[in-house]
Amino acid sequence: MPRLEIILAQIEQNARILSELYATRGVSLMGVSKAVLGDPAIAQAMIQGGVNFIADSRLENLARMRKAGLKTQLVLLRTALSQAEAVVRVADISLNTEFATLKCLSYHAEQQRRQHQVIVMVELGDLREGVMPCDLPQFIQQTLSLPNLKLVGIGCNLACYGAIKPNERNMAKLSQIVSDLERKFGLDLRIHSGGNSANYQWFKTAQSLGNINNIRLGESILLGCDTANSNAIPGLHHQAFQLVAEVIESKAKPSLPWGEVCQDAFGSVPQFRDRGSEQRTIVALGKQDIASGSLQSKQQLDILGASSDHLILSGQQPFPIGQELQFSLDYGGLLAAMTSPFVEKRFVHTLE
Repeated sequence: MPRLEIILAQIEQNARILSELYATRGVSLMGVSKAVLGDPAIAQAMIQGGVNFIADSRLENLARMRKAGLKTQLVLLRTALSQAEAVVRVADISLNTEFATLKCLSYHAEQQRRQHQVIVMVELGDLREGVMPCDLPQFIQQTLSLPNLKLVGIGCNLACYGAIKPNERNMAKLSQIVSDLERKFGLDLRIHSGGNSANYQWFKTAQSLGNINNIRLGESILLGCDTANSNAIPGLHHQAFQLVAEVIESKAKPSLPWGEVCQDAFGSVPQFRDRGSEQRTIVALGKQDIASGSLQSKQQLDILGASSDHLILSGQQPFPIGQELQFSLDYGGLLAAMTSPFVEKRFVHTLE
């Protein structure tokens, strides 16, 4: 079985460094756990590092962390109407953009005799989720009319679907929206959530943050990256996760397949370059576990591609059958490896 080795101490250190950095300008952090399947041990490392909330887009992940007894506020990043009863029961706060969903949350909060907190998301150009700015005053007025709901914040999402970069212009727009709403409705919102791991450069270079006081960080904590440009953030650990897989074949083979060409197992007709005879290594890992493009070999092997269960590599030397090879992985690879039931998760508590 391939395994994902996880260094909890490095995740905790990343969370601490970022929490202290953002706190210098009055910004709190939500540690986003969706890439790690809401693993309680990883979420706890973030909490010990100083994040103020744990946020996830999957209600099942929040329920897993709630059952584990995590002592923090849990935030649901994606709210579905059909899950409203469970959202109120499991999450402290949820992000919302639809009044029909808010009405359902209000109903179940009343039934459960509890207050549910909500953050309303505004659309600032990335075209994922968000209420259009022109519709926001009426939306907020309707939200405030609902019993057992407490509006605690306004947020936005950037650099996801539309790859729109957080910058001084759209962050200033968010600040102005928050100020206008607070003045119009007599509100004192405690969360002004300006975005995610793509906000690092804006945070570092902006002369003023306006009234933005919260950022949602997943990849920056887990992999030490600024997601706006995939650059490593100085001073952070970038190898807290390492994928390890076993060599199951090592042979010299031609680089070009031979015979009549058809489509491969995934419906494509691949193209190959003739590189002569080369040393081919196959490890027990495949597309069912992770996309090969998300991996980088620590043995400097070329990753040629994969089938559902075999990852094919090329290099200079043969490897003994049974030897383990190591791979670093990007955010998409981390998400896939954590989700795969065929990848063992092994925690390593010491620093390298």
